[in-house]
Formats: sequence, C-alpha cells, structure tokens
Amino acid sequence: MTEAQGQSVKLHDSWKAALAGEFEQPYMHALKQFLTTEKAAGKRIFPKGGEWFRALDLTPLDKVKVVILGQDPYHGLGQAHGLCFSVQPGVRTPPSLVNIYKELESDLGIKRPAHGFLEHWARQGVLLLNSVLTVEMGMAASHQGKGWERFTDAIVRAVNAKTKPVVFMLWGNYAQKKAAFVDSVDKGGRHLVLKAAHPSPLSAHNGFLGCRHFSKANAFLEAKGMAPIDWSLPDV
Repeated sequence: MTEAQGQSVKLHDSWKAALAGEFEQPYMHALKQFLTTEKAAGKRIFPKGGEWFRALDLTPLDKVKVVILGQDPYHGLGQAHGLCFSVQPGVRTPPSLVNIYKELESDLGIKRPAHGFLEHWARQGVLLLNSVLTVEMGMAASHQGKGWERFTDAIVRAVNAKTKPVVFMLWGNYAQKKAAFVDSVDKGGRHLVLKAAHPSPLSAHNGFLGCRHFSKANAFLEAKGMAPIDWSLPDV
C-alpha cells in the first residue's frame, strides 16, 4: 500500500521493517482494493491518503513511550489527520478531547488548550493509534471489519515486543480488549497498563475523570530512566 488516494503514504522506516510482512498479507491487498473501489465510486475518505499512517510516521517504533488507543477516525469534514482523538488546527475540540483536557488540568494543572491538535504529544513518543485508520465522510465506523483492525493489532504486538518499557493508556472496553495481551507489570511483565472508562461524555464520569493517567505515566517513565512527556500543548 505505497499509494493512497493518489498520495504517497508516509511511514517511518522503523515501522516499515516491523510491519513488512503485514503489507504482503492477503487481507491488506483486500483492504487496498476496498479503498480503491470506494474512492473510484466518488466517496470521500478521511483522513487524506498521505495521513493514513501519520501516527506511525510521527512516532517511530523505537521512540514509543506511551500508547493511546482510539477506535475510528473522526468522520466530519476537516477533522481527522491520522492521530486518535486529535483534530486539525482551527477545528472545534471534540467532546472526548475536552474531557481529556479536563483530566489533564485536574491531574497536572495544565491549562486547557484552545485547540485539539495533538502532534506535540506524538513527536515525543506518544503513539496516538486508531484501531481503524480510515472512514467515509459522514459515515461513522464505515470502514470497520475491512482489515485495519488486523493491521493495528500487529502494531500493538510490535510495541509489546519492545524490551524498553512502554505505558499503555487504555480508555474504554474496546481499547482494553484490543491490548489485552500486553505484557503488563501487574502480570510480571515490563509495560505499565493503565485502564479507565472512555473519555466520551457518555462515560467519562464512570472512571475516566480522576484516573490521573498522565501523572502515573510520567512517574513510570521517570522511574525507568526516561524523560517524561510534556503533556502541555503549544499554541498552533
């Protein structure tokens, strides 16, 4: 899948090596054919083709410190750009991200940003990975079950195989099931797995708000001799 909607796919070399076998699998060829057919039918697919693997391009495998798992890209015009929970500059901050900012402010005293653009986190080693990497405009979850889930499972496995400890921040049942096999410290493994409710307005008060995942992640990284994440976001 070297071309996407006529645009070159950008993928860091560390991920190309780790995922090379996946691109040759029949399911990936079927996924590529599905996306090509959808585009040929005139359907608008988000994010744009060059940003399907944006999370992997911004956060090389060897630099991953934290993993945050989402489900599907935003399906509104101008929102998705390849990072879970993040929207492009100038786009209204979505409700789930508003709650993430509330928790950041409560946990670390970080003032809520006026935007929802999370690339600053990704560039520091926070893998902002959706389970499904594309969606049809206006059609939520329209590309589920087409192969992306298997591909992103391989990504999670590659991170789990790292010898250097990683923090997995799993919000909601979907993320927790997807990463259920992670080698967590509470099972004698090396990675810190933090679980909470999803930050959606429907569930944030059931355990997301007050979870203090951001400070817990940084404490773990520092205890392992790594630099903490700067969770504040510069103006864009």
